[in-house]
Amino acid sequence: MPPFQTFNDLRALMTALPSTDADAISRARVRDAVLTKPPGALGRLEEVAFWLAGWNGVAASRVQMVIFAGNHGVVAQGVSAFPAEVTVQMVANFRAGGAAVNQLARVVGAQMMVCAIDLDRPTADFTQGPAMTEAEVIAAMLVGWDAVDPEADLVVPGEMGIGNTTVAAAIACALFGATPGDWVGRGTGVDDAGLARKQSAVAAGLALHPSREPFEVLRCLGGREIAAMAGAMLRARTLRIPVVLDGFIACAAAAVLAASAPGALDHCIAGHVSAEAGHPRMLAALGLQPLLSLGLRLGEGSGAALAVSVIQAAAACHTGMASFGEAGVSEG
Repeated sequence: MPPFQTFNDLRALMTALPSTDADAISRARVRDAVLTKPPGALGRLEEVAFWLAGWNGVAASRVQMVIFAGNHGVVAQGVSAFPAEVTVQMVANFRAGGAAVNQLARVVGAQMMVCAIDLDRPTADFTQGPAMTEAEVIAAMLVGWDAVDPEADLVVPGEMGIGNTTVAAAIACALFGATPGDWVGRGTGVDDAGLARKQSAVAAGLALHPSREPFEVLRCLGGREIAAMAGAMLRARTLRIPVVLDGFIACAAAAVLAASAPGALDHCIAGHVSAEAGHPRMLAALGLQPLLSLGLRLGEGSGAALAVSVIQAAAACHTGMASFGEAGVSEG
């Protein structure tokens, strides 16, 4: 029996999420206080270690990256600089090990898998009707749910899908308000005319689909890879596995969960802030502070993969450093 079959099942699941382990965090703070460094000298690395402690006991060696791919009917509105066939081509590149994210995954020792979801069957154009049915959303979320390795220390959901910055902007605008112009960016590099088409498409989708209930927003405006990322994030939470969020599109998936239940993203950390126009605004709306700011706008999970090295460094310092007593160093 699947863990959920309807949106009502999902809403019920969102009310019973495990919370962070306050006792484990307290123990981590006690240990940090006697490590061979001045208090607070490792800055945010210390907070990252405490966050890890609350979920998995300050482990970060077994990293799972999952790249979800989907195609979008809204591409028919001229919202991308690339055709939809590129999604299929990039999936092949991921599987062959030739993309940037493959190299970054190797650097941090991550296990990487690719889940392509019905690429020959794009979602419907949300300017003309709902992007998906409820059953399609559930099916895509279950792909994400089933993809998560229960033995992972960290999960990094990534994505590929031509047109999905338009979809993410529509989701963000529906959930957080403001105007399409506040959320729509250039994505893969559209010109001014393309940017205007993206804004028009988002405005048309919002007008056609007035519901602001999070899972209805995902159904009407979302994509299969975004739904799958949300499913993976939700599964990781039930398993108490920390999640590293990538850029604008991954955060749009996370936003659906955040809008569904308070604290739904407590197990998530923002890996970076991207150069996509709406991402800083999205992070602010989610109350997340990124670990890195490197001007990336690639997607794929690339920024989150880079951030894994910072998280691993935080875990290594916390678990590997000697205490003052062990090292024979005076505490002053």
